[in-house]
Amino acid sequence: MSQKNRLPSGGRIDRSRALKFMWNGRQYTGYEGDTVASALLANGVDIVGRSFKYSRPRGIVAAGAEEPNAVLQLGATEATQVPNVRATQQSLYNGLVCSATNGWPSVESDLMGLVGNIGGKMMPPGFYYKTFMYPQSMWPTYEKFIRKAAGLGRAPREKDPDTYDVMNQHCDVMIVGGGPAGLIAALVAARSGARVILADEQNELGGHLLSSRETIDGKPAADWVADIVSELSGLPEVTILTRSVVNGYHDHNFLTINENKSDFQGDRALSGKVRQRMHRVRAHWVILATGAQERPLVYGNNDVPGCMVASAISTYINRYGVVPGSQLVLMTTNDSAYQTALDWADAGREVIAVVDTRANPQGELAAMARKRGIRIITGSAVIDVQGKKRVSGVTIASIDSKGDAVTGNISTLRCDTVASSGGWSPVVHLACHTGSRPVWNDEVIGFLPGPTRQKQITAGGINGQYALSSVLLEGIEAGQNAAANLGLTPGEIVLPEVKTWREDKPAALFYIPHTKPISRAPKQFVDYQNDVTAAGIALAAREGFEAIEHIKRYTAMGFGTDQGKLGNINGMAIAARVMGKSIPETGTTVFRPNYTPIAFGAISGRNCGPLFEPKRFTAMHKWHVQHNAKFEDVGQWKRPWYYPKPGETMQQSLDRECRAVRSGVGILDASTLGKIDIQGKDAREFLSRVYTNAWAKLGVGKCRYGLMCGEGGMVFDDGVTSCLAENHFLMTTTTGGAAHVLEWLELYHQTEWPELEVFFTSVTDHWATMTISGPDSRKLLSELCLDIDLDKDVFKFMDWREGTVAGVPARVFRISFTGELSFEVNVQANYGLHVWEKLFEHGAKYNLTPYGTETMHILRAEKGFIITGQDTDGSVTPLDLGMGWCVANTKPFSYIGKRGMAREDCVREQRKQLVGLKTRDPMTVLPEGAQAVADPKQPVPMDLLGHISSSYWSANLNRSIAMGFIKGGLDRMGETVYYPLADGRVIEAEICSPIFLDPKGERQNV
Repeated sequence: MSQKNRLPSGGRIDRSRALKFMWNGRQYTGYEGDTVASALLANGVDIVGRSFKYSRPRGIVAAGAEEPNAVLQLGATEATQVPNVRATQQSLYNGLVCSATNGWPSVESDLMGLVGNIGGKMMPPGFYYKTFMYPQSMWPTYEKFIRKAAGLGRAPREKDPDTYDVMNQHCDVMIVGGGPAGLIAALVAARSGARVILADEQNELGGHLLSSRETIDGKPAADWVADIVSELSGLPEVTILTRSVVNGYHDHNFLTINENKSDFQGDRALSGKVRQRMHRVRAHWVILATGAQERPLVYGNNDVPGCMVASAISTYINRYGVVPGSQLVLMTTNDSAYQTALDWADAGREVIAVVDTRANPQGELAAMARKRGIRIITGSAVIDVQGKKRVSGVTIASIDSKGDAVTGNISTLRCDTVASSGGWSPVVHLACHTGSRPVWNDEVIGFLPGPTRQKQITAGGINGQYALSSVLLEGIEAGQNAAANLGLTPGEIVLPEVKTWREDKPAALFYIPHTKPISRAPKQFVDYQNDVTAAGIALAAREGFEAIEHIKRYTAMGFGTDQGKLGNINGMAIAARVMGKSIPETGTTVFRPNYTPIAFGAISGRNCGPLFEPKRFTAMHKWHVQHNAKFEDVGQWKRPWYYPKPGETMQQSLDRECRAVRSGVGILDASTLGKIDIQGKDAREFLSRVYTNAWAKLGVGKCRYGLMCGEGGMVFDDGVTSCLAENHFLMTTTTGGAAHVLEWLELYHQTEWPELEVFFTSVTDHWATMTISGPDSRKLLSELCLDIDLDKDVFKFMDWREGTVAGVPARVFRISFTGELSFEVNVQANYGLHVWEKLFEHGAKYNLTPYGTETMHILRAEKGFIITGQDTDGSVTPLDLGMGWCVANTKPFSYIGKRGMAREDCVREQRKQLVGLKTRDPMTVLPEGAQAVADPKQPVPMDLLGHISSSYWSANLNRSIAMGFIKGGLDRMGETVYYPLADGRVIEAEICSPIFLDPKGERQNV
């Protein structure tokens, strides 16, 4: 297809390098230097997407990061799919494949558009809060429809084939923005000897000068840019980052910059190359030279394809050699937009009229337009647009001097393109990221950066300075100030000579009135992507949403991929108008990182795949692998799950391991348990405050089990803590909770009890831990441990001793999580594998059997021992667990959670309590999470009594066992409850004690 809108010459494109690309399954041609947006416009593509709510056809509006409509699905293969790529920022490359993110069966003929024709009445602001509520039974249908209708683009279903990386950098001066202010500031700072980083989101430096026909020092602006860039590139202390978006500006002058390394070259990065790089920069001083973005005006049907921002049209003409139409009507509130009419006329296309909302514009550019014979209609505005899939005409009317009402003289004009300019909005987003609030300025008719604590300087358009001479002057001053603040001598530079245009004062107009009230006028869009209209904002205000942040959330204004860059100020102005307030009184929404969307890959860098999360291995991991262990992830640890023998199912392996522990001896690698070394003269007092039970009298050589509760009285961790010396303890925690417990201890020490002398050190990785359990465990250990008396009357349950095991210094603890005679051996981790292998060498005669975490879970459940995180969920107190024996209410200092545990809700009757459950059919295993009811025939919704937290098949008991919660369960022993399942079965179970085996604890005390 021919590029019907491409000019025969001009632009910064390379016409000798034609590029083929695919759009919605059709092949088109563009040139090197094009963006996808400019190439689509060149080929006459009008509709690039559909709006989010009403599915109205949308065309390209802008030319940069502010573009709300042209968001594409990019990628030739499933693995390279990237959703919501902005066509105005995506460079064209040969073979590029892209499509619209929504629209079915096609973006040109979308069936959802039928909904959009009546959507104003069906889907007003907040409709999702008011609908789809009843009847409840219809929700699955509602959800399916909503999910089908919502969303823009789709994520890839295959692994990203590309590599991303991260680079940490430091500099003296970080300059954001490569336009005239940023360029000249960088040159001044660099000539002073400062280390400078200059970043800009475009593919080349120059900012708006790349699409300008202005001259600097008597030569084209682009030539001046080339000279500055050439000098900067030759300075060793200067780093230039193009195609690099500064997405976040954080405290202490820390900035994150996403550099596009190869997205402009192909679907995938070349072998050995990265696709994107995240620069994390710490700067002494930051210069924000981010410029300004032109605002469109809000008028009837302003979303019809062919309605564009005025400056964007100039950009496409001058930079890309593309005229996006034939007949132009331009509406403006200021002088700068006249340049677009002149550019359009110079491109050989017809300017139907310039419609100026001001009564008598007399600026130089307006005069040039008159001299060229361009018709100028003053004191008027475009109040409506005709056309559905492309502009076909406009309705023009006279308006009053304040722009509040139509005063008459309504007429129509034929055209295919409408340009509008409501003035310029300084790009203050980054200046707001660190908490600074922007300040409204009536002269600028926009928000300017507010006060900041950062070492920050602003220059150019961000300050509301739009004349090129003023922009360059502020750039020079910014570079000089940064250098002086660094103690350097500012580099010398002469202010370039530029043409200064005489301009009339712009009109502060945002919303164009209509002959009908705002609620009945044709749709006047503020946020193009999310279909937020002026009427919608007015409705939100009438419904009581007065804070601008509430209006934003209620209407979804600024929620799109452009984050309100084009529409938010217009929306604020309309809200202020409706509420009878000024814009400063109404306020502004808050800008947060990221400035533009960023790929997850760029955020994670190389921390993906095996590097996404560190894997932690015990000292015996190699042995586990050699013996066919299956692993499960517990926190970051790889813990042996079970050890299948050839031909065994998982359950057969578990049965074998369970029987071995109960009848002989088994061994568990328990090295992953959290271990925290606690020392200090107040260590004992500290333990008494964080555990629910007493610790004041725990003797050296003794161990004690304890529960930890949060402030609300709910159990969040448990473990055994041993007294190593009078002021020295070793605390064990759950594997997954170790880091949280250490953080929690430090938090309370530092914020609540800083007067206590106590110190915490994580020693989890220091010790390899082997738990030997079973009737033969003492016999086995005695062969390797000759200097510790293992006699049951000397080395009692919950004692610990120091000695050697297999010739290695060790701590041996007589504690048990299986209910069997058990010894827990701790040795320095480097000797763990040696001791483990020695145990197996001597344990062969006892049929020493390794067992994993799943067997451990079964064995502890047979004894009724809890696992925090499985039998607790943040809503369970020690009393709910039947563990009142572990709570000491007579301690002199209250423990954490005591008051929370005494709350009315925590002591009421019929709280869910932990009980055991035996199924009537012993062969049936209850599924974990199953809900208990008293009457299985009760219609839905049924009254729920509780749920199953742990459930297993016990080979030692030859039946299923379960632990779970039942309302008032401790007083309901022997009663029957029922568990209806999703497959229609109902399992009957008897409430019983959670201790299924050895209720007196005789086996662990032998």
